[in-house]
Amino acid sequence: MNSETPYTSLAPPVFNGVNYQLWATRMEAHLKANDLWEVAEEDYKVPPLRDNCTMAQVRNYKEWKTKKSKAKETLFTAVSEEIFTRIMTIKSAFEI
Repeated sequence: MNSETPYTSLAPPVFNGVNYQLWATRMEAHLKANDLWEVAEEDYKVPPLRDNCTMAQVRNYKEWKTKKSKAKETLFTAVSEEIFTRIMTIKSAFEI
């Protein structure tokens, strides 16, 4: 995500347990529009900053940490309360 592509404040589509395929297609479009699809699709670790790093490296580090948080928040917002309570303690898709 770069400073030219702002995170939109439009609400994501909400999944309530019905018509998953429709929701998933809309959710993918929403995440792509907010430059968060790559973050949601792939689990990655943001490596810690090293000593004597450049300002560009600091910006990049903060950007990727922020993207992870925004993607997670977006996904949590995009499910009904009932669905959220079922998934809030799951750490990975393998636990489902």
